[in-house]
Amino acid sequence: MSLQASIVITTRNRRDDLKNAIVSALAQKCGGGVETIVIDDGSTDGTEQLVRAEFPQVAMHRFDESKGLVVRRNEGARLAQGEIIFSIDDDAFFTSPHTVEQTLREFDCSRVGAVAIPYIEPHKSPVTQQQAPAGNGVFITDAFIGTAHAVRKNIFLGLGGYRESLVRQGEERDFCLRMLAAGCIVRLGRADVIHHLESPRRDYRRIDFYERRNDILFAWHNVPWPYFPIHLSGTILNGFISMARTGRPQNMLRGMASGLVGCFRRGPERRPVSMQAYALHRLLKKWGPLPLDQIEARLAGTENLSTQAALKTSS
Repeated sequence: MSLQASIVITTRNRRDDLKNAIVSALAQKCGGGVETIVIDDGSTDGTEQLVRAEFPQVAMHRFDESKGLVVRRNEGARLAQGEIIFSIDDDAFFTSPHTVEQTLREFDCSRVGAVAIPYIEPHKSPVTQQQAPAGNGVFITDAFIGTAHAVRKNIFLGLGGYRESLVRQGEERDFCLRMLAAGCIVRLGRADVIHHLESPRRDYRRIDFYERRNDILFAWHNVPWPYFPIHLSGTILNGFISMARTGRPQNMLRGMASGLVGCFRRGPERRPVSMQAYALHRLLKKWGPLPLDQIEARLAGTENLSTQAALKTSS
């Protein structure tokens, strides 16, 4: 019988941060069993040696060549034995041993493809993000953050996982829209929070480049006519606003240029979602979270035959 859950942590050259993440993962209490997997994307700081020496119960997979976060998260999903895959970053940790068990209970609706787990970024704000409103209802949002979510393995792999050409930044939103097009939703969770302690070793040059690039590629890959030109124009405008706000224009401009060029180079890859799925995605992004019973009738109109076929094949 397969495990109920797998916790996948992707890392590169953050061995000290990683220790806290692993300790919190191994502390999770769940009757159905939980495995912890570490995917090392070519670390050179002794990460593999530390994990094998101090955490022999962890499934450690090291790759010599760095291919980026998105590729390695997909690798982790394929290696996972659990029916539900939990993802946290190497600079995050579970604050409670009950988070996994609490989140598993939130997959009680067949429409739920993923749960956005509540989290806090203490270095930025004490406000809890991705938390469902008080009460018992199922509340739906447009996307989850990579460091705090759980997803059904069969749905994730059935939809092809994250789009690997994105490399990093924005892969979650792209996946969540494709999942919505298959008639599955992202539920806001109520579990005990995850803390995300953003590492000071963040390469904002790469982040700026890929954020702007991938915003444009998101539109190209997913947004149907007649919405596409409007969405793309808004994306470019927001890119310039970000440049002015952060004062870091150089790599953002490079990213926008790369994204526009990518629209032509990746022409055959364009598979826009239905107009109904896109409209629902925009509704959730602007007005969400929304109760499932308010949008369930609209979900039937989002279902795409090709994505449904993929999910049936994977199950």
